[in-house]
Amino acid sequence: MRLELTPGTRSVRALSLAVIVYASQQCGAVVAAESAASYPSKAIRIIIANTTGTSVDNLARVLTLRLGDELGQQVVADNRGGAGGIIGAEIAAHSAPDGYTLLVCSTGMQVITPQIYKKLNYDPVKDFAPLSLFVVTQNLLVVNPTLPVNSVRELIAYAKANPGKLNMSNAGAGFQSHLAGVLFTHATGIDVHHVPYKGGASLIAVMGNESQFTIAPAPSVINHVRSGRLRALASGGEKRSPQTPDLPTIAEAGVPGYVSTGWTGLMAPKGIPKPIFDKLYATLVKVVNNPATRELLERQGGDPVTNTPAEFVKFINEEYARFGQAIKLANLKVE
Repeated sequence: MRLELTPGTRSVRALSLAVIVYASQQCGAVVAAESAASYPSKAIRIIIANTTGTSVDNLARVLTLRLGDELGQQVVADNRGGAGGIIGAEIAAHSAPDGYTLLVCSTGMQVITPQIYKKLNYDPVKDFAPLSLFVVTQNLLVVNPTLPVNSVRELIAYAKANPGKLNMSNAGAGFQSHLAGVLFTHATGIDVHHVPYKGGASLIAVMGNESQFTIAPAPSVINHVRSGRLRALASGGEKRSPQTPDLPTIAEAGVPGYVSTGWTGLMAPKGIPKPIFDKLYATLVKVVNNPATRELLERQGGDPVTNTPAEFVKFINEEYARFGQAIKLANLKVE
């Protein structure tokens, strides 16, 4: 027996389907709203794509502690360092977008690594929903205290009077200190040797006068500056850092247009429900603007700052272009 649908029954069936779809959508909206209201109901994992003890890790742990206090649930720091941040970013990208796995992103993994490693198992843009910056770290131009210079202009003049005689250390090819140095020597036209070291050994080299200067993230050098083991000449930000208000920027000290900073922010896997995303964003802004949190971040050498998700995306794109220029100048090979 075959059932024939008349135009009238087709209309009824179509209307019924429409009602079911509408009801399903409304139910989904209610569930999303309820999940946002009860979120979080369990521990949240924040992946840190850096090793323990690094400046990004130290800053991120301040955030995890304060977020946990505000959200009323444990926030667990999960270090997944290696491969320039690729390992941690890949894990986060492939995690469930339910708000229980987040990613601490930073300059290296978000705008440097994607331009050096082309074969990634995730898309650094499409696979994430950026929430906000939470700290900017100035790169400080520091010299060995015995070097007879006290300003950026004096350093440039000294280097030009002694071409090829100064060593400028960095933490390794493709690291912030390397690319910051490449931009600096390109902008000033000085002839120095770029000497790569492994991580913090680049600072030890300057303190020991094996290399004479470097440009490195403030969290890694600020204590050495305060102790007198290094002399700071300028910072790499667009404006002076609250951490070093008496220190001029490199731009105002003689290299117009020079900007080189690091930053750290928070992202979620793409597809996170908007109500949960909005709750996370509001909580993040509240936490970072809390005086107690700001003090803790500043102790680690960071400048606390937040922006909107749209502003964060724009900022990342600008940083991508800025570091892209340095990568080309450095002739780094794409792997």
